Parts: sequence; C-alpha cells; structure tokens
Amino acid sequence: MTAKIQGNLKDVTLSFEQARECVLREVGRPTSTDGASTEQVPLADCAGRVLAESVVSDRDYPPFPRSARDGYAVRAADLPGSLRIIGEVRAGQVSEKTVGSGEAIEIMTGAPLPDGADAVVMIEHTERDGDRVQIARDLQSGDNFNPRGAEARKGAVILPAGHRVGFAEIGLLAMVGRQCVPAYRLPRVAILPTGDELVDVGTEPQEFQIRDTNSWSLAAQVQRAGGLPERLPIARDNYESTRDLIERGLSADLLLLSGGVSAGKYDIVERVLADLGARFFFDRVLIQPGQPLVFGTVRDKFFFGLPGNPASTMVTFELFVRAAIERLSGAAEAPLPFLRAAITRDFRHKTGLTRFLPARLSEDGANVTPESWHGSGDIPALARANAFLVMDANRETWKAGDDIRVLFK
Repeated sequence: MTAKIQGNLKDVTLSFEQARECVLREVGRPTSTDGASTEQVPLADCAGRVLAESVVSDRDYPPFPRSARDGYAVRAADLPGSLRIIGEVRAGQVSEKTVGSGEAIEIMTGAPLPDGADAVVMIEHTERDGDRVQIARDLQSGDNFNPRGAEARKGAVILPAGHRVGFAEIGLLAMVGRQCVPAYRLPRVAILPTGDELVDVGTEPQEFQIRDTNSWSLAAQVQRAGGLPERLPIARDNYESTRDLIERGLSADLLLLSGGVSAGKYDIVERVLADLGARFFFDRVLIQPGQPLVFGTVRDKFFFGLPGNPASTMVTFELFVRAAIERLSGAAEAPLPFLRAAITRDFRHKTGLTRFLPARLSEDGANVTPESWHGSGDIPALARANAFLVMDANRETWKAGDDIRVLFK
C-alpha cells in the first residue's frame, strides 16, 4: 500500500522501494558547518571516512609535460627519419637542451618533455646506431606524453565533500600533500538484542534457549558500513528492562533493536518506543525475510526495530540500516550493490513480496545459484551464501538462464 508517513502513525506497511525511499529521505547527512559532526583525520587513518569538505589540487598535475613511454623525445614533423641523439633525460631530471630539427633526446617514462619536442616515440619502434636513431614511422604532435594539467588543474576540486575515501583516494590525497583531511565523525550505533530466550555467547544454553547471534553479526555489519558499534546487554521481555536499555541506547546516534517487533504478546518494543514519544514512519515492509521492520525517530534519534530471526536481521540491515549509517557518516550517496546474473536452475515464488534469498554468485559474476536453506533462522546457509537473489514482487517464475537481480553480500 501507499501510505502517508507523516506524524506518529502505526500499522504502516510499505513496499521495499517505498521503505528505502523513506529511509533515504528522512535520514539526512550531517552538516559540515556543525563542528561537532566533523573532525580532522590523519591521512593514515582516513580510509573509509567521508570527506566533510572538498579537496582541491595544489598545483597542475602533471606539473610539466610528462613522458608516458621510454623512448625518444622528438619533433613529430621530423618523422619518419634518422635523428641525431643529443642527450638523455630521466625521471626527476630536467633537460637543459632543446630539441631542434633532426634531433632527439632519449627519455624515460615520467621524465619532463624537453623544450622543442612535441612527441615521444616508443623505444620499441626505433633502431639506434651510435649517436643516431632510425625511426621508420610517423607520429602526431602530442603522442605518448601527458600535457601539463591533463589530470588536474590547480584549484580544481579533485574530491568532493561527501565522497568516501578508498585506497585510490588515499593516493590522491598524498599526491596533493594533504596530511590531514576534515571528515565526518563515525556515527555511534547502539545495538540492543531483546528476548527471554537469549543468552550470552559464553553461556551454555538450556534446551529452550539460544545464544545471542544478532548483536554480534550486527556489530560486524555496522563496522563494515562505517559506524562504531556499541553492543548493549540483552533486554528481557518486560517493560522495565526494555525501556531502561532503550533509553541507554538513545545516547548513540542510531539505535538498532533486534527482536520484539512482531505481533506476539511479549513483543513490547513498539509499545515502549511509543511511550517514549516515538514517531513511526513504518512498521512493516513487503519483503521476505524481514516483514516486521520498524523505522522511526525518538528524542531526535533514529531507530530501527529489526526482526529477531538472523536472516531477517542481516537482510534488513543491508537494505535499510546500511543506508542510514552511510547518511549519518556524511556520504552523499548510499547505493545498493545490485548486479544481474543468470540463475542456474528454475525457480518460483509466491508474488506479493520482494524476497531476498541466500545464493552463491560465481567467481566471474555471470551465474547465481540459489542456496538450500531452511528459513530465516538458518545461519549456516547464510554463511555459505555470498549474495542474495532478489525475487521481484510481481514475477512468479524464473527459468534456468534467466537474468535476475542479485544483491552482493
């Protein structure tokens, strides 16, 4: 259904696309003018961080016409022909000689192009005899060297604000001499597991108990998304315990609750949030796994109430929570890593829900095979999978070889 998501609404069900649009719309990026949201980050520590200000080039790059090949700096008009070699120039040197008519200077990759030359001939295309070089082919002016400023002009923006820093960006920052950069602070994300059936990882569970897995997998997902995970103690299925720990979690930038958001008698998370004055944007999404998903805000902090089954928790995080963390980290965009591959066997599902089912994507990314699993509590199947099949809500069947969307894990 299409729902108005204004005010403190309950029983709001959205499609996958509507819910994701809602998260991206509601969770805005922090402003770089707010000093509390940014910090200076040393170059060695800024991988994965999001720039709070644009970075500009400190000079032209390359700062001189730079040879792209080992060979000879020449005048294109002299070719083909036999030229007299008048010198040599290596990277880190500048030739004091000017290339004149019928002359050439031996040059190495990365060296400045000598005055008078307007092309570089590759050494493989030459024959040297003493102080002369024979070149049997012609060249165009500009061949085999990079003009000054071809990569970046002084003062030009080379990395915009909101850009996440990767290894190539580290190299670029080093190139322009940036020892520190202003970046958005990493958002703190509180993780609150709920349920009387849960025990800590180090505890031997009784027959009716299970170990808390969700807070650990969520912590790994938060860290991968660029947040700082803070695991809270398990909230028991009573009002007081849940409320106390929710209030504790609201000291973070984002609160994730695992479990307690279904329609059961003891699923009280939404009631506690409502009593705290929460505004609910939606509390159900037409997906599987992960239908009973809650998203809202309370005391100016965003929260997600994630289903308790491990697959539901992991999938809803990747679809919705990751986008919120990337926004809170300052990222200008939060795309989903969808790709397309050929399904390796016939498959069908009941229409009405967008389903995200564990699968194995081939190494070349061309084919995808559904993973055998036993529902949203099957953690071993999730660990075997490296992707999720995306079963469109309005399509019932796929034949082997059909193109299908895949969400890379």
